[in-house]
Amino acid sequence: MSAGPLPWGGRRLHFVGVGGAGISGYARLARALGAEVSGSDQANSPYAERLAADGVLRASIGHAVENLPAGEQLEVIYSSAVPEDNVERRAARERGLAERSRAELLSELTGLRRTVAVAGTHGKTTTASMLVHALRAAGLAPGWMVGGFLGEGEPNAGWGEGEWLVVEADESDRSMLSLNVNIAVLTNVELDHHTAFASLAELREAFASFLAAAHGAIVLWDQPALLELVPRETNALAAPARDGKHPAAVELVPFEAPRAILGPDGSRFRWRGLEVRLAVPGAHNALNAVAALEAARLTGADEAAAVRGLAGFRGAARRFQLLGSSTRGARVYDDYAHHPTEVAATLQAARTLEHERLVAAFQPHLFSRTALLAREFGRALALADAAVVLDVYPARERAEDYPGVSGLMIAEATADCAEGRPVYWLPALADAAPVLQGLLGDGDVCVIMGAGDVDALARMLVAA
Repeated sequence: MSAGPLPWGGRRLHFVGVGGAGISGYARLARALGAEVSGSDQANSPYAERLAADGVLRASIGHAVENLPAGEQLEVIYSSAVPEDNVERRAARERGLAERSRAELLSELTGLRRTVAVAGTHGKTTTASMLVHALRAAGLAPGWMVGGFLGEGEPNAGWGEGEWLVVEADESDRSMLSLNVNIAVLTNVELDHHTAFASLAELREAFASFLAAAHGAIVLWDQPALLELVPRETNALAAPARDGKHPAAVELVPFEAPRAILGPDGSRFRWRGLEVRLAVPGAHNALNAVAALEAARLTGADEAAAVRGLAGFRGAARRFQLLGSSTRGARVYDDYAHHPTEVAATLQAARTLEHERLVAAFQPHLFSRTALLAREFGRALALADAAVVLDVYPARERAEDYPGVSGLMIAEATADCAEGRPVYWLPALADAAPVLQGLLGDGDVCVIMGAGDVDALARMLVAA
């Protein structure tokens, strides 16, 4: 960042829910921009610990009125997981403090830099992380804010010194519609957040609005259902400007799924005459890589340098992340998959690894998603040689609002599709850990999946 006054110098921001994968990144960037920051969360987390280790802030654990710093010039920022009746949000209103959503803050951040926003139901974090690696290799020193640690021990956000900012455009709370976007990337569209969108048609309208707001270019998978969302006035297949500046008209760059050669060490394929080698497995990651490379090309990045940058990408945190081995030699992977399409893609990627058996352990995320997609989850989990299903991680939902809904629905659906392969219903992490320790043997691959706290199970297996 250039010398001179920091753009947010003099601001005081308090983050409620600062231990989350998303909101912790906002705190990190706010501090980099000169703001005084504080925050709290109901429990400690790796993100909160990393903020403290890096000297950004030390989160208060547990929500309380006393966590709010004194003074009137304080902005209270909250994540979408923090309800309106949260004690700190209530106290902020009683004091007349500015109370702002993360979407408002993200709008401000994207107004400070030229922005690449990565949207889609699946693959946002991986594609955005790949793009950061590509731009860095090309010497563009981007800023970033993604939904997980960038990989290789790097945090989920950083301001960088270049002119570009890479962010995820999240549809779960419609915050993607608040962004100032120069290059919009769209990977796919499936209904995943059933309480936010009443139908797939409503979700498609939101993604269409996201694309319509792009100022420079649109990059998306070359699929009819996605192309229908592109504004009519977009210039299809226009050559991108190589000086990093975009013409007034928006450009459309559709990309095809690569003919990738998949293997246990990742994949390789050709893109615009260059050989791309990835260390992360799976056809879905090859597709993510093409999206990242096309977006990098539109920023003016050197194509060969961007490809070299992807060769060093080892995966974002909790995206098919190898944590280590169990006591009897099984490799244990942690993955954020929480939708049937993601579960299936992750297990298909795991099949490319050398293994004796593929064992999947899955924690459903949200009662609403479980109720509507239990059969689809069952079909996806049945791709494993053995499956363990835990109970629902409720997040912002309450069990009493969804009577009769539990992870058992998915366990039964998996058993229906598994053709006699073993399926275990083990509701709690403490139930699943000893069973998996006994089940896993040398040469097995175990994939722990879910968007809740199931990563703790993966770490139990490795630690033991």
